[in-house]
Amino acid sequence: MTDPTLTDEQIQFRDAVRTFVEKEITPNATRWDTEERYPQELFQKLGALGWLGAAFPEDVGGSGGGSILYAILCAELARGSAAIALGLYVHTALASAAILHLGNDEQKMRFLPEALAGKKIGCWGYAEAGAGADISCIATRADKDGDVYVLNGAKLYITNSPFADFMVIVAATAPEKGLKGMSLFIVEREMAGVNVSAPFKKLGMGASEMAEIVFDNCRVPECNLLGPENFGFLLALKVLTLGRIASAAFGVGLGWAALEESIGYTSTRLQAGKPVSSHQFVRFTLADMATKLEAAWQLTLHGARIADANQPHDKEASMAKLFATETATWVCERTLHLCGAQGYMRESKAQRFYRDCKVLELGEGTSEIQRETIARILGV
Repeated sequence: MTDPTLTDEQIQFRDAVRTFVEKEITPNATRWDTEERYPQELFQKLGALGWLGAAFPEDVGGSGGGSILYAILCAELARGSAAIALGLYVHTALASAAILHLGNDEQKMRFLPEALAGKKIGCWGYAEAGAGADISCIATRADKDGDVYVLNGAKLYITNSPFADFMVIVAATAPEKGLKGMSLFIVEREMAGVNVSAPFKKLGMGASEMAEIVFDNCRVPECNLLGPENFGFLLALKVLTLGRIASAAFGVGLGWAALEESIGYTSTRLQAGKPVSSHQFVRFTLADMATKLEAAWQLTLHGARIADANQPHDKEASMAKLFATETATWVCERTLHLCGAQGYMRESKAQRFYRDCKVLELGEGTSEIQRETIARILGV
């Protein structure tokens, strides 16, 4: 896909990322998925190129560029492997972005230069066994004891946690206050009382690594409190909208890859002496795929442009995330259908796309939450 509104710099960046992905990621994606292993060396490779720092200011080790550049990065990475894009996204758009927006100068300089160079990897610890969409159910506690906070509790389904060097953790500091009693902490892996389980087995996103984190009287120094006590998480919800734009870009990138697989297979698979793509149903399906993906990409860029203009973009980010991720699921399902038995084989790309797509509708707020956000902003 092309876009005439992109600048020369953005087009050059897209082409550079695409070349890297085709060389470093696409040929290995199926193997990494089968091995259920995240290639951690990619963090430093992308850090050395300055790509982890896209949308981060230069004074903290970033390379600038804004939300559009970051959306391009996410889309192109997901085109090679959605699982690889997921790990990089959690590190940058969640863990590192939280420190950028809520951290003080000392915290930023202590964590961000190494994080954006790929030398230290982060994760975002919010979800728990009893807390998903309902934030008020968070049970992890952080009790003040002098100049430290003592963390007890567990975080579940945390991407990057098996190898993360630092964790941005949501914990209740005043549980009786509900949402106004939630704080954020930067927890470092070497701190006593941090226990990470073995990686989970998952339906999709095989190359991403996810586990449970258990805190057992983990003593976190006061200097690692991120944002104001009791309000850090509420502030994070307001500033981490980049995550929804990134999630939308994932959907578009994964959808692109599925569309390309569909075109390649149906153009070469013969039936009754003719390519499958000669059938009108197949051509119309491919046309619908391309149309929906183009619309999803334009919604994604629209949200990114408004974000770069420092204007409120909650509605636009939610619209992009909702439409792009649901489009990705539809496109990947149609790809598997068009590829038939060949697509159902474990070595095929089509089945990997199909297993990877659904989680995009769940992370960064489910489709239902995005619809609720849009309706609320519409005043209904």
